[in-house]
Amino acid sequence: MSSTPALSKLRPRIAVERMHEYHPPLAGRDGLRLDFNENTLAPSPRVQTVLQRISSASLTKYPEREHVERIAARHFGLEPESVLLTNGVDEAIHLICETYLEPHHEVVIVTPTFSMYALYAEATGATVRAVQADATLQFPRERLQQSIGPETRLIMLASPNNPTGAVIEPGFLLELAAANPQAALLVDEAYYHFHGESVLSKTSTVENLLVARTFSKAYGLAGLRIGLLAGHPDAMRFVRKVSSPYNVNSIALECLPEALADEEYTAWYADQVQQSRLMLEQKLQKLKVQYWPTHANFILIRIGPEHARFVQAMRRQGVLVRDRSQDPGCEGCVRITLGPVEHTALGIAALENTIKEMQWQPGS
Repeated sequence: MSSTPALSKLRPRIAVERMHEYHPPLAGRDGLRLDFNENTLAPSPRVQTVLQRISSASLTKYPEREHVERIAARHFGLEPESVLLTNGVDEAIHLICETYLEPHHEVVIVTPTFSMYALYAEATGATVRAVQADATLQFPRERLQQSIGPETRLIMLASPNNPTGAVIEPGFLLELAAANPQAALLVDEAYYHFHGESVLSKTSTVENLLVARTFSKAYGLAGLRIGLLAGHPDAMRFVRKVSSPYNVNSIALECLPEALADEEYTAWYADQVQQSRLMLEQKLQKLKVQYWPTHANFILIRIGPEHARFVQAMRRQGVLVRDRSQDPGCEGCVRITLGPVEHTALGIAALENTIKEMQWQPGS
């Protein structure tokens, strides 16, 4: 009688075992949300009208993405085959990594930056090469170029960058794509509306350039999880092979056309953020709090060793801010989201009260 050999324990792929984890501090977010760079007010009134008329019967059907992709493509001046709607920018990053990366490949990113770039790349088994920004937190152009080699298959950059707010010149991005035809260049333009410069239109002619946009920031659709990935049709054909045909939920697909159409609301919100940026920068200068110039809807400030205590003190004031001290080069830093002027005024009042409560001396 033969014995059955013992089966080994189920294990994940080695790359998954080794990859880092990301746990956003989302629990208990009661208060003014100046912590996650969301729209802090509401989406367009036209979106709210759509939500009111959605029927329960529509939830019984699988979502149909293609017709909304045509609307989005027309809005952004692109061809439909160049556009893929995604489950937020997170999925766009994941799809690109799955499309292009083998375990022996290299991925180049600039840190500090959005954590999901490294995580999705690590999950493929590829090697992540992180180019650290210097103390100014500006884009390290020359060191990035020196880090790209023959095994580089993906370069992921955000402009404006999170959490620094730094930007990259569009001309340099195009030069980078041209100089490295073996690598996909993903430009994450999640904060485009607060800066205004883009390489989106160049995706139709630059074969290895891909651009991601989100509808979570200026549009206020973070809870619906919808984003956009644009690229040359030849590249997008392969990315679509990896994507699920039902990756974006039906409610998001019904709301997006109205969010896109209400350009007046989006422009108003972006203008409010720009006014808020100036307000907070002026107050930080007056208080002698160190901060970095930003082109996004947030400002990174340096609190120092008291950063955790500062975040908790702000919470007691009813304002949520994000501790970024674990990001490379951001020791002691906190990020404050910018929204409408009235929200920023409340944030500034909480900031002043917190400094008094902590008896903290900025600059000391």
